[in-house]
Amino acid sequence: MLNSSASFRRLLLAWYRTHGRDLPWRHTHDPYAILVSEVMLQQTQVATVLLYYRAWLRRFPNFESLAAASESDVLHAWQGLGYYARARNLHAAAEAVAAVHKGVFPESNADIRKLPGLGRYTANAVATFAFDQAVPIVEANTARVLARLSNLQIRIDSNPGQEKLWSLATALLPPSAAADYNSALIDLGALICVSGQPKCSVCPVRSFCLAVEPAKLPLKKPRIQMKRLTEYHGWMHRRGNVLLEQSHQRWRGMWILPRLLARPLGSEPLHASEFPFTHHRITLEVFGVGEAPVAEESQRWFALDELAATPVPSPHRRALTALLGN
Repeated sequence: MLNSSASFRRLLLAWYRTHGRDLPWRHTHDPYAILVSEVMLQQTQVATVLLYYRAWLRRFPNFESLAAASESDVLHAWQGLGYYARARNLHAAAEAVAAVHKGVFPESNADIRKLPGLGRYTANAVATFAFDQAVPIVEANTARVLARLSNLQIRIDSNPGQEKLWSLATALLPPSAAADYNSALIDLGALICVSGQPKCSVCPVRSFCLAVEPAKLPLKKPRIQMKRLTEYHGWMHRRGNVLLEQSHQRWRGMWILPRLLARPLGSEPLHASEFPFTHHRITLEVFGVGEAPVAEESQRWFALDELAATPVPSPHRRALTALLGN
């Protein structure tokens, strides 16, 4: 395959010009807008990101505006996307660009990698899509394509597997127009070389593929079995105010319904719902608390008209909406 990399790229790019996805971040070379899209796309599907991307750019249009924002405002804008560490990393990167680089995103790949929260993929993605640098990218879609093209028989989530993928991605890079090529490779994985049963019959580069059983690739370690947990929270509502607690753990910095140490004896929940989190499926149960306590240091009363502007994680936002509706 590597001996015919020019032919591979030619066929891939011809397919991409006709079938590539029209995504808003592909219409800009602004490193800020591209960084926002890349961070949002980590562990989140494109369809979901599209719902948030433009709204984020309206609220925080550049590095300076994001750097100047409070963490509370940043988390509020991010709510619904999940994995809130990404929002904090993006905020920290903006602060570093504003403080160290005077608001101008660095073009040097080495300087990009020094920004907080940016791994090799994200740094290379901004370098290639903003500055058209010939650097490789390895993410979920391209990893799947490269593993199948090379019939890779080692786990891609192992160190040797990652090294092999980055080596393959580097070897296939074109000397120019790397942004289009990398976008094409991503879209091939997203649209044709999909998880499970790939659409090999319509693949534009199937003649280069060495996979014997492509549906079984890439190899990964077995999935961790989903664990079920139940978490108990309290509902305290008085005179148009709701008591919330600032989380210092899973949703650090966001506001949640106050935690209860145990399920109240003899009580039925006012609200119950489920949500996934990493390797857990969590049942959220909310119980009415008869006597409203004095708020602890991490708790405070919120007027109902404050809730819309308060950063609340989606499971607790849904609980609040349901309870207030009742």
